[in-house]
Amino acid sequence: MAALVKFKESLNDTDNQLSSWIGEDFCKWKGVGCNNETGHVVKLDLRSIKGLGGQISPSLLDLKYLNYFDLSNNDFQGIPIPSFLGSLEQLTYLNLSFASFAGMVPPHLGNLSNLRHLDLSQRYYLNGWAADLYWLSGLSSLEYLNMRRVNISLATTHWLQAINMLPFLTDLYLSGCYLTNLPPSLLPSSNLTSLSVLDLSFNHFNSSVPQWLFNISTLVDLGLRRCSVKGLYEHLANGNFCGFRKLRLAGNDIGGEISEVVRNLAGCTENSLEELSLSSNRLSGQLPDSIRHFKKLRSISLDGNLITGPIPASVGELSNLNYLDLRQNNWEGYLLQNHLQGLAKLDTFMISSSLSSRKALVFNISYDWVPPFNLTTIAISHCDVGPKLPAWLESQTQLNEVHLTDLAISDTIPHWIWKLSLKIETLDLSNNQLRGELPISLPFSSGTWVDLSSNRIGGPLPLWPDVSYLILANNLFSGSIPASIGHVMQTLQILDLSGNFLTGSIPSSLGKVKPLIYLFLSNNQLTGKIHDEWGSSQDLDTIDVSHNHFCGEIPTSICSLPQLFELNVASNNLSGELSLSLKNCTILDLLDLGVNKFTGNIPSWIGESLTSLSVLRLRGNLFKGNIPQTLCHLSGLHILDLAENYLSGSIPACLGNLSGLSSSASYPQQPLYLRALPVLATEVVTKGRELRYTLTLDLVNIIDFSSNNLTGEIPEEITSLSSLGALNLSHNQLKGWIPHKVEGLHLLETLDFSSNHLSGQIPATMTSMTSLNHLNLSWNNFSGPIPSANQFLTFNDPSIYEGNPQLCGSPLSTKCTTPDVGDDGVRSYANGETDIDSHGDMPTFD
Repeated sequence: MAALVKFKESLNDTDNQLSSWIGEDFCKWKGVGCNNETGHVVKLDLRSIKGLGGQISPSLLDLKYLNYFDLSNNDFQGIPIPSFLGSLEQLTYLNLSFASFAGMVPPHLGNLSNLRHLDLSQRYYLNGWAADLYWLSGLSSLEYLNMRRVNISLATTHWLQAINMLPFLTDLYLSGCYLTNLPPSLLPSSNLTSLSVLDLSFNHFNSSVPQWLFNISTLVDLGLRRCSVKGLYEHLANGNFCGFRKLRLAGNDIGGEISEVVRNLAGCTENSLEELSLSSNRLSGQLPDSIRHFKKLRSISLDGNLITGPIPASVGELSNLNYLDLRQNNWEGYLLQNHLQGLAKLDTFMISSSLSSRKALVFNISYDWVPPFNLTTIAISHCDVGPKLPAWLESQTQLNEVHLTDLAISDTIPHWIWKLSLKIETLDLSNNQLRGELPISLPFSSGTWVDLSSNRIGGPLPLWPDVSYLILANNLFSGSIPASIGHVMQTLQILDLSGNFLTGSIPSSLGKVKPLIYLFLSNNQLTGKIHDEWGSSQDLDTIDVSHNHFCGEIPTSICSLPQLFELNVASNNLSGELSLSLKNCTILDLLDLGVNKFTGNIPSWIGESLTSLSVLRLRGNLFKGNIPQTLCHLSGLHILDLAENYLSGSIPACLGNLSGLSSSASYPQQPLYLRALPVLATEVVTKGRELRYTLTLDLVNIIDFSSNNLTGEIPEEITSLSSLGALNLSHNQLKGWIPHKVEGLHLLETLDFSSNHLSGQIPATMTSMTSLNHLNLSWNNFSGPIPSANQFLTFNDPSIYEGNPQLCGSPLSTKCTTPDVGDDGVRSYANGETDIDSHGDMPTFD
C-alpha cells in the first residue's frame, strides 16, 4: 500500500479522480487490481483519468507482481518515459499511448522479457524518439507493438532487422515514424511467422513494394497510406493482394483503371476483403458492377480519385457495408434508392462530384423513402439534392456529423434538424440557399462545430452555449452582436460572422472568451471604437474586422495577445498615428491597415520589431514622408503595399534584399483539423483590379507603391527580386530609364509604370519575361520601337502605351522606319550595330 500512496503523491490529480485511494483496502481503489488469492497488486489501469499528470514515482518498483500497467490518454506534459519501468520484470502489458510523454524512449524497456503488449504511440505534436531499436530483441514474448508517431528515423537502416527478431509478433504499428527505408528483402530469413497486422503508413519510403510483404502468409491487414511506395497498381491489378482482409493504400499516387483493381480483387479464390481504402490516388475509369462480389466488405474509401461515370447499382448489394466514402470523383448520372436500399448496416455515407456542374450527380430518391439504415455520419456535397432537404434524413436519429453543402437547397431549415442538437458534433449546411431564422437558444453537446455560412439565413444572432466553432458568414443576419455573447458562449474557439448586416459595436465580452482563436467580423456595418479589453483571449491568433465603420485608434491591448498572427483592420475609419503598442505584436505574419485614415510617417519600428511579417498592407491612408529603410529588414515579406498615400523621396535600393520576394512563398502545412477553417483574406491591386486573396496568399509576391509622390529612379536592385509576381509603381514622379536588368523579374505577371516621368527605350530584353500578361507603360516619356516578340505580341491594347509621343510600332498607329526589330526582340540598325541594351540611338518616325 505504501508504494501506491507514494505513486499517487507524485501525480497531479487536478480533478481528484483518485479520491477513492484512501483506507486500507487498496484492492478496491480505482484502477487497482489484485490477485484474488495472494492479494498482490497485479494491475494498474489508470487510462483516461481526466486531469491526471505529474511524475511517475519509482515506488512502483515495490509492486513486484505488477503485470498490467496502463497510463494511456492522460497528460504528463512532455516528461520522458521513466527508464526504471524497464525493471518491472513481471509486466506483460504496458500502455503509455497518448499520455503526452516525450523525449527518448528508454532502451531499458528491452529488459521486459515477459511483455506481450507495448503501446508507446503519441500525439502528433510531441517529439518522442528512439535512438535505435536494438533493445526490441529483449522482448522475446512481444505480440503487439505500437510506436505510432515516435520518431525512429535513427533506426531507419535496421528497423526491419530489429522487428524480425520478434517471432510471436502479431500486430505492428509504425505509422508516422519518419522511416525512409523499406528493405527489398528479409535477410537471411523471415521470423515474422505470426504477423497479421502491419501498418507503415505516413512514412516516406519512396521505393517499390517489397516481395516479402506477400510472403508473410499470416498477414491479413496492411496499412501503407501516404508512404510513397511504388508499384501498388501492378500488384493490385495482378491479384497479389488476395487473402488480405484489410487494405489501406490511400495517398500513394496510384494510377490506372479502377475496374482492373476491382476485377482482380473480386476474382480472388477466397474473397475475404473487409476494408478497402484507395482514397487520394489517381484511379480513373468507371466503377464496375463486379464490386458486388465483395460480400464481406464493411468499409470502402474511394474518395479523391478520378473515377467517372455512374455509380453502379450493385453497390447496394454490399449488405455488410457500414462505411462508404465516394467523395471527390467525377460521378455522373443518378443516385437511386437501389444504391442504398440493401445497405442496412450503413453507418457512414459520404459522396460528392468533382465535376463543375452540380447537375452531374442527381439524387433521385422518393421524398417519403424510409432508409433501412440509421447513419451517424452523412456528408453530401456538390450534387443536386434540392430544392428541399430530403425528408428521409428525418429518420436518421443517431446523426452526430452532418455535412450537406452546395446542394442547391433553397428550403427553410426543418425543425427536425434542431432535435438532433444534443447529439450533433458537426453541423455543416454551408453553401446552400437556406433561409429563415435560427433558434436563439439551443442545447448542443460540448465542442460542437456549426457551419451555416453562405446561405440566406437572417434575423438576430443565436446564443448557443456549448458551440465551440460558429461559422455564420455570408448570410443576412442583422442587429447587433449580443452583449452577452462572451459570457454565454464561453467555449468559443472560432467565431465567423463576416459578410452579414450586423450593426453596433464589438461587445467587450468577446475579449473575455479565453479559448477564442479565430475572430472574423469583416464586411458588416459595425461602428464605434474597437474595444480595448482583449487581455483574456491569450490564444487569439487571428482578428479580422475589416470592411466596417470602426473609428478611433487600434486598441493598445490587442498586442498584449502573445499568439496574434494576423491582424486585419482594413477599410474602416480608423485614424491617428500608429501606436507604439503595435511593436509588441512580434509574431505578426499579416498586418493589414489599408484604406483608413492613419497619419504620420510610416514608423521605422515596423521593420525592426515586426520581423515575421509576410504581408504588410498600408495602402489608402494619409501616411507621408519617406519609405523607411528598415522595411528592408522584413526578409519574409511577400506582399508590400504602400499605395495611395502621400509618401515622398526615393524607393530604397535595399528593397532588393527582400529575400522573400526572391523565392516562392512557403507556409507550413496546416494541421488536418485546421484545413476547413476560414482563411484571413487581404486585398491586393493587380492587373488593374482589386482582388481578394485568401487561400492563395502563399502564391502571391507583390510590391505596390502606386499613387504616391515618389521621386528619383527605379533602383536597379529591385530586379533581383526574381519571384516577384506584380510590381506597380504607377502615378508617381519617377524618372530615368526602366532598369537595365528588368528581365531578371522573370516571374512577373503584372507590371505598371504608368503616369511617371520615365524615359528611354523599352528594353528589348523584356521579351524574355514570358510570364508577363499585364503591362501598362502609358503617360511617360518613352521613345523608340515597341518590342515585338513573345508576350509583347499579345499586348494589343494601344492605351497601355498612350501618352508616349516618341514611341512607335504595333499596336500604335505610329510606324517605325528604322531600326528593324527581329524575332528575338533585338533592334538591328542600318550600320550593322545592334542595340541589345535598348538605350541606343533614336529611330526615325513616319
